[in-house]
Amino acid sequence: MPTRLQDELPVSHVRYGVLGMLCVLSFILYLDRVCISQALTDIQSDLKLSHGDMSYVLGAFTLAYGLFELPIGHWGDRYGSRGVLARIAIWWSAFTMLTGACNGLTMLIVVRFLFGGGEAGALPNAARVIARWFPPQGRGPAQGMIMTSALIGGAVSPMLAQGLIDLPQLGWRGAFAVLGLPGLLWAAAFYYWFRDDPAEHPAVNSRERQLLEASRHASTEHLRVPWNVTLRQANLWLLGGIVSCCSFTTYLFFSWYPTYLKQGRGVDADTTSWFAGLVLAAGACGSLSGGFLSDRLLRKTGRRRVRCVIGVTCLTISGLAMGASQLFDQPGAAVACAALACYLIHVQLASWWGVVSDLSGRHLGALFGLMNSMGLLGAISSQVFLGHFVDWLGTFGYVGRAQWDPAFYIYGGLLLLGAAGWLLVDPEHSLIEVQPKSAIGKQAP
Repeated sequence: MPTRLQDELPVSHVRYGVLGMLCVLSFILYLDRVCISQALTDIQSDLKLSHGDMSYVLGAFTLAYGLFELPIGHWGDRYGSRGVLARIAIWWSAFTMLTGACNGLTMLIVVRFLFGGGEAGALPNAARVIARWFPPQGRGPAQGMIMTSALIGGAVSPMLAQGLIDLPQLGWRGAFAVLGLPGLLWAAAFYYWFRDDPAEHPAVNSRERQLLEASRHASTEHLRVPWNVTLRQANLWLLGGIVSCCSFTTYLFFSWYPTYLKQGRGVDADTTSWFAGLVLAAGACGSLSGGFLSDRLLRKTGRRRVRCVIGVTCLTISGLAMGASQLFDQPGAAVACAALACYLIHVQLASWWGVVSDLSGRHLGALFGLMNSMGLLGAISSQVFLGHFVDWLGTFGYVGRAQWDPAFYIYGGLLLLGAAGWLLVDPEHSLIEVQPKSAIGKQAP
């Protein structure tokens, strides 16, 4: 009788509460990451820093993010994500606040480097939580919700940051102090409520526990990555190069775009915050819709090649849109082109994820980490490049649009290079399956 009642018990949905907490985490993550883009001109004016100086400040964050993503992500495997994520949120929130206390270039670089090191472990540990709290068929949509929440946080960040900067009692320094508070509140709430093991959470009933236990065994097997085979695969380097070309442009939107609108286009600070947020909101829409588009076309055609077609089409149009944005004198039209580019970049990233998942098999975590690190090379290069490029043109007397616009053709050109990379990707050729010598080169089962 007790067993029958247990079978009739509805499944609890604590896992969706966990997903909600992780979505809030990613929202705050990008809120604090992107806010410096809106404050750049105020920081430069106050601390007497050049664009080249600020490129090192921006690059310090991205460098630390790349260096510490793997080791801090591994802390979750070793110590559990509950304590690690709480400490990560406290760490990055503290250094968000300390950004407002910086009094020069050296301190700013150090603080932003440590800020990046703190943020680095957040998304890998969030992925670990999803793997423990969701069955395999629910993990993809959950990861999509987390990334969409992150981009929404990035879209809100410029407007919120500018609103705080405009307050006479705050300015840019006080704005960073306020923006550091949500992460501290999240850390306290998460540590109090969350449990690493679903079986230990008091609100998880037996039905939900059985659902999660049944799918856990498939994700706990540790397999050695066949690097001798994998590193010789053209697909690995093509997909890594594609995401690097995309990161080169997306980090323009994360860092320099508000400054470009102010100094290159002469847009006032309040309007700039809305324009910059619009571009990142378009990216959030692309991230959300891209997965549905990729899956629908794949089901309709039954051919994996359709994901490559999406990649070629989206990056080609986005590259042309970046170049076309410089043909308009009206800032609104230029922003619309940039928003289209950002939207299409994130649409094709869903296809990139799909191809990487198909080709990586059981080694998705390791191979995604490797290719994501290649993307960070593009991110760092973008931030350092633009600051020095604008300063270099300034030495020849160029100002305003003439000082900024030429860089957009380079950004557009790299997106077209990424589109060319998609033409060479073979979505049927596995990256990792070790087979008998006679079978190497054939599609893995």
